[in-house]
Amino acid sequence: MRFLPICFVALSALLAACAPAPMAKRAANLPSALPVTLPPMKTFQARTTAPTDKSNIALAQDFLALAFQLESGRELPIFTRFEGPITLRVTGTPTASLNRDLSRLLGRLRNEAGIPVMQVPASAEAAITIEAIPQGQLQRLVPQAACFVAPRVSSWAEYKRLRRSALLDWTTLETRTKLAIFLPADVSPQEVRDCLHEELAQALGPLNDLYRLTDSVFNDDNFHTVLTGFDMLMLRAYYAPELRSGMTREAVAARLPAILARENPRGINAGTGPTASTPRAWTDAIEGALGPRSSSSARLASAKRAVEIARAQGWNDNRTAFSLFVLGRLSMGTNADQALTAFLQSDQIYRARRDTSLHSAHVAMQLAAYSLSAGQAGAALTIVNENLPSVAASENAALLATLLMVKAEALELLGRASEARAVRLDSLGWARYGFGSDRDVRTRLNEIAALSPAGRNG
Repeated sequence: MRFLPICFVALSALLAACAPAPMAKRAANLPSALPVTLPPMKTFQARTTAPTDKSNIALAQDFLALAFQLESGRELPIFTRFEGPITLRVTGTPTASLNRDLSRLLGRLRNEAGIPVMQVPASAEAAITIEAIPQGQLQRLVPQAACFVAPRVSSWAEYKRLRRSALLDWTTLETRTKLAIFLPADVSPQEVRDCLHEELAQALGPLNDLYRLTDSVFNDDNFHTVLTGFDMLMLRAYYAPELRSGMTREAVAARLPAILARENPRGINAGTGPTASTPRAWTDAIEGALGPRSSSSARLASAKRAVEIARAQGWNDNRTAFSLFVLGRLSMGTNADQALTAFLQSDQIYRARRDTSLHSAHVAMQLAAYSLSAGQAGAALTIVNENLPSVAASENAALLATLLMVKAEALELLGRASEARAVRLDSLGWARYGFGSDRDVRTRLNEIAALSPAGRNG
């Protein structure tokens, strides 16, 4: 299940945290800085996926944790996957971007993971059904989910009829033969693509998410949204000929060393070692901080508890950094100093690691916004330029567009108006993919403009 995005923060809280009170009210009233007709939507091209640098010992630990446990913490008694060629169809009301991104993803799965998955017409029977439905309809039944996958069904109507049935219990599967992915049809192209990557990966392979992972979509921090080299390696191992549905954890563990030695020879004698397991208390605290149904004070208290647990564990990794990031996010509207301190501490941890440059870029967006609001245009420009490469490599158009918008405002403050116009125009194509509607693109650009002293005083 992909939860509603929590890492890419709406800037309304930043508006309140970074500036005098009247500024937040001005944001909605700023004149649009966009042309009448937006430029064409930009999309990402094929790229080479960087391999993971983990040792095979660590990868085996990750594989078993991903394959034999659900996100809820329940154990899976046996290993399951599809056996033989896999067919897939798309039903509902898919958009053109969904079909385009799905075609690219299926090509990657065949070429990088070696999984024989082929698309068939919507009218045909298929092992996997992807049904695109209105977001409101999806969230009326599963309010916390952006999208999700369910076993033993092939339509939304069938899911609604059976959703309280034991037939949808993953722990009762002996092999995978039929399942459905439900995703929203009326959200931005990027949100649809992100759902495709995570839910199709879970439909084919691991059903669990692990917060300790730094280079994977199998992590509820939602920083990575496109399948990584680590993810493709996990899926290659999932469909290794040595494995089959019905195997126990012990049987799979016995075969993993040989599988990983073949699929990842660079990890035999090198790479990072295993990571300490995550106590349930920390996961509960993070989930409490991110829970949409809790009060603001309860969520903030949960975030502080997650930071305390992380520090008590002695971690100096992405889990501590994420705890601080969440604390910063939840503090922005009420305690700007606490938020900035948390973001700076989070960034320090992320920047010290090679495998968390994308994570650092999410924090950098917050820090660049603070710098812009304070009139420190040079600092904002430096922060943005340092993080653009990792964001582009991760194919996060929404974050890329926002950073470029901040850059344009910083250039304006520096008196480099022609450069600012060019950068702003560049941001719009990415914003159309990342945010979707023209209205949402205009709203985001006006929010960024409102952060700048020039926008506040204009």
